[in-house]
Amino acid sequence: MRIASGPRLCLRDMALHDLDAWRHWMQPGRRWRELDGPYYQQDVTAPSIDDAIEKHRARITADEPLPPVRERALIADAGDDSALGHVSRYWISRETNWAALGVVLYDDERWGQGLGFEALGLWTDYQFEHEPSFVRLGLRTWSGNTGMMRLATKLGFQQEACFRKARIVEGAYYDSLGYGVLREEWTARFPNGFAASLSSP
Repeated sequence: MRIASGPRLCLRDMALHDLDAWRHWMQPGRRWRELDGPYYQQDVTAPSIDDAIEKHRARITADEPLPPVRERALIADAGDDSALGHVSRYWISRETNWAALGVVLYDDERWGQGLGFEALGLWTDYQFEHEPSFVRLGLRTWSGNTGMMRLATKLGFQQEACFRKARIVEGAYYDSLGYGVLREEWTARFPNGFAASLSSP
């Protein structure tokens, strides 16, 4: 099921035909893993990937009900529907309706083409539109991920926190960064919705 659409991509639920591509991009050594929380221990093995695949397959074939407001979605090409990446939402403080968003584009040859901007913009719009309790949305990254820093700023997220030398990647220290956008700021920036802004001159 599609949950949001732009001119070049859409956000949708995972389907059975995505599983082979998902297996391909989940393998260790993919470049996106170097930027997506590399300071966390990542125990990615062939058996763990196979186990995740089977869980996805079982959920899809059982037609289990999905949350009314998605916490995760696949990024797919609007033309051929191929899997390009994923977006996610996770809680920083459920008690205060404080959530953060994430975006990953799997193929580094597709980076720098504005696809991350479109995907995260659609996802932010979707979360604000479908979850009235959200007054803000956040984004966490690190100072080694300059692409995500530029993306956050381009979408109107403001840097709200900098924890200096809080992350270690390959023996070097980096800052941990927090960005956020308020609902009223997002609405003012994209009064007709984010998707409409992509087709504006």
